[in-house]
Amino acid sequence: MLSLTTIVTDTLSRFIDGIVAALPKLITGIVFLLLAAVGIRIAVWAAASVVSRTTDQPIYVQFVRTIVGVFLWFGALLAFLTLVGLPGIAAALGTASGFLALGVSYALSGMLADAVAGVYLLRDPDFNPGDRVVAGDTDGTVTEIELRKTRFAVDDGVVVRANAEVEKKWTKKTESE
Repeated sequence: MLSLTTIVTDTLSRFIDGIVAALPKLITGIVFLLLAAVGIRIAVWAAASVVSRTTDQPIYVQFVRTIVGVFLWFGALLAFLTLVGLPGIAAALGTASGFLALGVSYALSGMLADAVAGVYLLRDPDFNPGDRVVAGDTDGTVTEIELRKTRFAVDDGVVVRANAEVEKKWTKKTESE
């Protein structure tokens, strides 16, 4: 019969042997995370620089920073798990996040359509604040173009329309109209 001391000593010895065996993979993973952090910072900075050159809206720049950073850090996490010997967990997380992203994109499809249309409207040289336009049943002056909606000054106040609705069909009125 084994004594308690033998059991504790054997268990502790196996535990230490496991840690020593895992150290090279763990060090590799930590070095990878440090290099990934530098690379991700550079990629986020580059993406934000490109967007800031195309728009003067800081919300778009922050949106791109966030999206690029989240995707890159998630990829780095999956790579880290694979490097340290946990590829099954990495594969499960990747698959689960794919299903989650599919559900979120379906739930937010209207909002995403408005945001994409907002980018198009902001980049359109013929659609600017101060322009008189007809968008659907709204005839007014564009006062503000935001990420998801556009505001129009009309005779009896302000009308707010979703950008996807505005971008589908709008007509700029000339000064003579």
